[in-house]
Amino acid sequence: MTFVQLIEYETTREEELAPLYEEFIKATEGKRTLTHEFHTKDRDRPNHYVDIVEFPSYEAAMRNNELPETKQVAARMKELCTGGPRFLNLEVIDEQKMTPA
Repeated sequence: MTFVQLIEYETTREEELAPLYEEFIKATEGKRTLTHEFHTKDRDRPNHYVDIVEFPSYEAAMRNNELPETKQVAARMKELCTGGPRFLNLEVIDEQKMTPA
């Protein structure tokens, strides 16, 4: 069953986070277990961000979290944040594909 992790945080140093994401992608090539990622910015709160990361299972997410590269990036990310990061671990209990009108 699909598992989604939300990573919510605030930062005024967003331009320093972008290279960090690229570094993570390169460093975890062939190791990471995530299947889809959205990096989002809150339109109503200027320094508020939410990353939405999809995994094939909770176990896969935990394996990804244990990668040394993930821990390294998470520690550096925390240094760049003014609030958070806060993690929400969500089991997908229902999924509906929609066709737009």
